[in-house]
Amino acid sequence: MAEPTPDTHAAGPASPGLPQQLHGLWRDVQGLVSDRVELLSLELQRAVQALIQIVALLVAVAILGVTAWLVLWGALIRLLVSAGMPLAGALLLAIAFNVVVMALAVMRVKRLLPQLRLPATRRHLMLSPDPRPQPPAATAPTDEPPAVPDPAAR
Repeated sequence: MAEPTPDTHAAGPASPGLPQQLHGLWRDVQGLVSDRVELLSLELQRAVQALIQIVALLVAVAILGVTAWLVLWGALIRLLVSAGMPLAGALLLAIAFNVVVMALAVMRVKRLLPQLRLPATRRHLMLSPDPRPQPPAATAPTDEPPAVPDPAAR
């Protein structure tokens, strides 16, 4: 009677070697990245279409708002004139009010402008960020990086 020899392949097919496993893993990673990029592309297309609609609607709202504003001031000027105020005075009052509101809006825009530079993100992405938030500079922004104080100079 022949003695049974141990068969290493009897348990099933041989498991793939490390190079084959790495190659399969690389294909899977490429597929996942490709799927994510495709999803991002489709969502960006959808976002652009939505942005176009939003801009068109904002233009319509702005036109309607300006029309309503003009009608309101026309009615107020008519009321002031009918109450005995001279037409020139009523017009100057309307202009003065609009200039004051415009100046307030411009000041608010100037206060919001530094946020467009993403200061917290820029501080975070620096190699040695300064953990303290910096107040907005009163001077015009430059392309030069901010001066970093030398800790040894203290």
